Amino acid sequence: MESVYEACLAYELKEKGEKGFIVDQQISTKINYEKIEIETPLKIDLLVNDTVIIEVKTVESLLPVHQAQLMTYMKLLKKPQGLLINFHTDNISKSMIPLVNEYFTKLPE
Repeated sequence: MESVYEACLAYELKEKGEKGFIVDQQISTKINYEKIEIETPLKIDLLVNDTVIIEVKTVESLLPVHQAQLMTYMKLLKKPQGLLINFHTDNISKSMIPLVNEYFTKLPE
């Protein structure tokens, strides 16, 4: 079910509004280990404007492990912002958790 919400959200971000966003889906993560780059099986749901990682969930309730997962993705890809969204809810605005990390302070003003 998450893939359906992900596809719909990607469409909305790309196509709707005055100015669409650049949205990449299912981005493979790579890590640098010693002197090599390793592609991992971890996939990023959505990457918006090469800055914000969106992680889509359809769970009873968001848990700390979901936030930790998103923070890990943000760190691996060196992205400053993340948004965790749980679509299994009656009120989507109360089921979103924005996250920032140390890369946020390095964004241009």
